Order: sequence, then structure tokens, then C-alpha cells
Amino acid sequence: MRPPGLILAGGRSSRMGANKALLPLGDKSVLAHVIRRLAPQVSDLAVNANAPFPGFESYRYLADDLAGQLGPLAGILTGMRHYSRRLAEVSHFASVPCDSPFLPLDLVLQFSAACSDPETIVIATSLERRHPVFGLWPIALAEDLEHWLIDNDNRRINGFLSRHRMVTIDFPSLQTRRGLLDPFFNINTPEELTQAAAFTESLE
Repeated sequence: MRPPGLILAGGRSSRMGANKALLPLGDKSVLAHVIRRLAPQVSDLAVNANAPFPGFESYRYLADDLAGQLGPLAGILTGMRHYSRRLAEVSHFASVPCDSPFLPLDLVLQFSAACSDPETIVIATSLERRHPVFGLWPIALAEDLEHWLIDNDNRRINGFLSRHRMVTIDFPSLQTRRGLLDPFFNINTPEELTQAAAFTESLE
């Protein structure tokens, strides 16, 4: 059974000056590219954000369960709590950020194949770098994560990962007409949006 998925879109986009999920990238928004690549891979799809995005109102939106803009771990906790209530039969859900429009088309399949038990976390890597916001998260870890986030010093995903059984899956670069592209390329600045637009054209 395919796991459900959650798009993490609760960031402030401070370096972009606008909500980066809704910025145009080719003929679609950045978020539309993410949804197009992720939706066929998961059984259910929700967005971690405080309010619906214009043009994407049909999706389920999950505001953080914990107040205070605590970062991506708060979104992951929200996904754990949501799917434990909504889909009691599933053990994990997949997370991706809203600003990575080239994510692998077999991301969730590869994650699921590497998941050995209900408490194993699976994280993506590429080019010798770990990408912890691309993960397959055990719903059973919700209680531990909530306690972890009580401490204001516990905001980094890698710190939480070190407490649990984790495996990584390495993904190759994508071949494009402009050269090799990291599939986990993410957009944080106007310059990166320009780069992403050029890669989008080279993939078409």
C-alpha cells in the first residue's frame, strides 16, 4: 500500500519576499510542479500550511499542531498526528518541501522499499548530502517528537534523527539538456528561481 504524503509549506519565504510555493516556474507554480511529481506516488496528499493557497483549495491543509513557527519538525509532527487519526492502518507518511520542483518520480517507492519496520525513518541523500525534509516518517514516533520539541533547542531535524533508527536512500542526478541536476534542488532565492526555470525548460 502506498503511504500518504505531506507537503511542508509552512516556511516564511523571507529570502524571496513572497510565498515561494506560488511563484511561477514555467507554465505552473512551484507548488504545482511539486504536486504533479508527488501526487501519483502517495495514497493521500495534504499540505502543511496555515491557510489554503489560491488555486489549490481542493487539498487538505494542516496548520501546525504546536504554535510558534517551530520549523519543519513541527510540520512533521502535525503529519504524524493527522495520519494517526485519519488513516489508522498506515505506519508511515512521506514528506517533501514545497520548494523542490524536481523531486524524484520514484521517491516514495524507493523509501517504502527501504523501510524495514514501523519505527524506521527513511531519508533521501544525493551528491553526498542528506536531505532530511524528504523523508518517510513513522507515525509511531509522534509522542517522542512532541516531547523533543518542548525544548527550544530541539529544532534541527538531524538532531531528532540521531535518536532513532534511520536509513538513507541515495538518488542520482537528473540528466537535462543543461547538464546534471540535483533532484532535491530547492528554491530559496530569486537567483535559484531563475536557475530552476532554466532547468525546467531543459527537462521539457
